[in-house]
Amino acid sequence: MENKKLKWCFKVKGGLKIVEPNERLSKSYLKQAKSSLLRAKKDFEDKDLLWTTVAVYYAEYYALYSFLQRIGAKCENHSCSILAVGFLLGIEKTKTINEHKDKRIDAQYYMKVDQENKVKSMLIEAQHFISNFDELVSNLSETEIKQHRDEISSFSRL
Repeated sequence: MENKKLKWCFKVKGGLKIVEPNERLSKSYLKQAKSSLLRAKKDFEDKDLLWTTVAVYYAEYYALYSFLQRIGAKCENHSCSILAVGFLLGIEKTKTINEHKDKRIDAQYYMKVDQENKVKSMLIEAQHFISNFDELVSNLSETEIKQHRDEISSFSRL
């Protein structure tokens, strides 16, 4: 089932595309992830739980996307980006962002009350998520980059 979805991600507008690996852009996305996490912390301190939730999700997304840029994959579809990384690194690596994506949607479209503790947990989880991707991306070898590119590219030819 996941393989069909990944295949579809190469066909949909704004979906997955194989491009040249871009270390500079990858680092830029990691920097943006850290900046967005700081924004989320500030929003939390200001008791703005809605925008804390949104900023947490985007901070995680930028960290995840830095990996895709580093291996040479481009994608404008968040679900496809998350699916691709889950395929390459294992769904455990994308569990947090998947949960937070749903929470961001809930926060934006369905007003809820008494969410402060949940949002605080999201912030802590986001710090770990971003730190893990920072370490992962920073330590990728050229061999690993090629291996991930080859693995994901195989779906573009199906």
